[in-house]
Amino acid sequence: MTAEPDAGQPRLRPGVAVTPLREGLHLRGRGTSLTLEGSRALPALWEVLSARLAGDPAAAPAPGPPGTDANADAGPGSPEPATGRPGPTAGHPKLEAALATVTARLREHDLLVDRFDDAEPPPWPGSVAERPGDAVVAIAAAHPVVLAAAPEDGTALAVARALARGGATPTVRTEASLPVGQLLVVAGDPPVAVGLRHGPDGGFVTAPAGPARTRADLAALTERLRSDSVRGQGSSAPRALPLLLAAATAQRLLCAVAGLPDPGDPADNPRLLPGRPAVLVADTRPLRAEHHPWAAGPGPVAAPPEDLDAALRRVAALGDPRLGVFDAPSPGDLPQLPTALVSCRTPDGLLVAGAARTDLARLTGAVRALELGLAAVDPEAAGAAGAGGAAPRVTVGAGPAHALGRALRRATLAALADPADPRAAAPVGAAPGSRWQGHPQARYWTTALARRLGHDPDVTVRRLAGSAVLATVEGSRAVEATAADAVAVAALGALTRLAARDLDPAPTPARVRHTAFSGAAAPLAAAGRKLPDWVDEGWTGRWLAGLADREAHLQAALHGLTGLRTTPWQPRSTAAHPLADALAGCGLTVLVPVGDRR
Repeated sequence: MTAEPDAGQPRLRPGVAVTPLREGLHLRGRGTSLTLEGSRALPALWEVLSARLAGDPAAAPAPGPPGTDANADAGPGSPEPATGRPGPTAGHPKLEAALATVTARLREHDLLVDRFDDAEPPPWPGSVAERPGDAVVAIAAAHPVVLAAAPEDGTALAVARALARGGATPTVRTEASLPVGQLLVVAGDPPVAVGLRHGPDGGFVTAPAGPARTRADLAALTERLRSDSVRGQGSSAPRALPLLLAAATAQRLLCAVAGLPDPGDPADNPRLLPGRPAVLVADTRPLRAEHHPWAAGPGPVAAPPEDLDAALRRVAALGDPRLGVFDAPSPGDLPQLPTALVSCRTPDGLLVAGAARTDLARLTGAVRALELGLAAVDPEAAGAAGAGGAAPRVTVGAGPAHALGRALRRATLAALADPADPRAAAPVGAAPGSRWQGHPQARYWTTALARRLGHDPDVTVRRLAGSAVLATVEGSRAVEATAADAVAVAALGALTRLAARDLDPAPTPARVRHTAFSGAAAPLAAAGRKLPDWVDEGWTGRWLAGLADREAHLQAALHGLTGLRTTPWQPRSTAAHPLADALAGCGLTVLVPVGDRR
């Protein structure tokens, strides 16, 4: 429950450090800081305010530095006074207004806590809890139980000591079903648990959950991180490792019992994801610990990302180096001109993806790599021709519209490449001619390709139906809503294909594959971006916004052309379930074609 600002007497949180500046103050608390500047009276003003926050409402101003006036206005605005009790400063409206202004800034930065009695807040949870007294009572009533195969285990005893320092009364008990090196700590009603594993290779601390789920998490994470054990194999763990893990376990459990934010809260770490467990993973060489997102962990199905930044945050979680499910695309040392390039390992070999920008290239490579990963573990995802590098049957997208746009383009290009398909030779509208040459994006990418080839690229353009145009540039094909869009995207694809060929060490291009950007990603890239009027289509951002505006009409035209119907993919093999759970938990969409394609 959120306390009202005037519900109790405000006090400075335990552990807040204050440094006077020449014309201001700098305050540092747990996870927050505040700097106030602009008046030489601020240090003197702090003398009064700190006394009041310590419980002395009659504190008088201390004399300031020569040439200053402690009654001067130390900040803008005139909110209500910080306290309603009269004192020597009550006759100085400017001083009272300045005290109230500083108090309001302290509260905004969570440096104050409301006290309802004469007891001083404990150092913890007083430094973090909104109502420390309630948190202390909840912790004291929790009675945590530390379960271990050997109660005399040093790590179990370290957890018990850490819980006791936090205000709890722990008990250590034998639990024969737990493997050596694993602990389960349970407290509260209904019970909440946190698991710990430690060994010579490092360890981890699970996110708070019910006891049954925590046991399952311990087993799953131990198996998942087993491949990393070679880092510390053959050497003993540092003596500080059990203490580090024990302190983290106690903190996560007590925060859950007291209703305080978890240390792995994604609000404090943009690398973590809401709805996905955050696991503290510790390494021994060097000794360090860091929260990692567990994309394949238990949790609800997430909503699709709203924009490109959110989509890439999901991609980063799926590709986390310790708990991820695939190798996330990275620029590495690849050249970023003329196209942005990323690469990643897949079951089908090295994949190179390209786009006009690195963020778009990362998304382009990620969805293609995930498709290849699904095809490697599920025959239904691979389809009849999924092995040996052919296109998987599944289509992955950051959301339903992105996945459908990619699937419609793929179905259209497949139909036009099949000589037996009547659409490949069906009459079409007049070719758009060479008007695309006046478009800045089409001209830029074809010129870049010409420089790479040493001659003008071979470009053909064909109108398909309605808002759909097929462009072929040096063998790379693209379907977009206008001739200029299609030529630009196809030229990007040709450049990417050449880059992948350059990276292939084999005599024939078989080990390095490539994938290229399409306009299906444009709505994500343009979402929430307002461009100034002077930005024209020569800028990538404006071009992406135009692609996004035309995407819905293009998808309607391609649906009419292909008759493609899709349904969400359901895994059929046991090996595919972790990957499917991770994709669903991160809000990504996986589609498969169904029914008849006209």
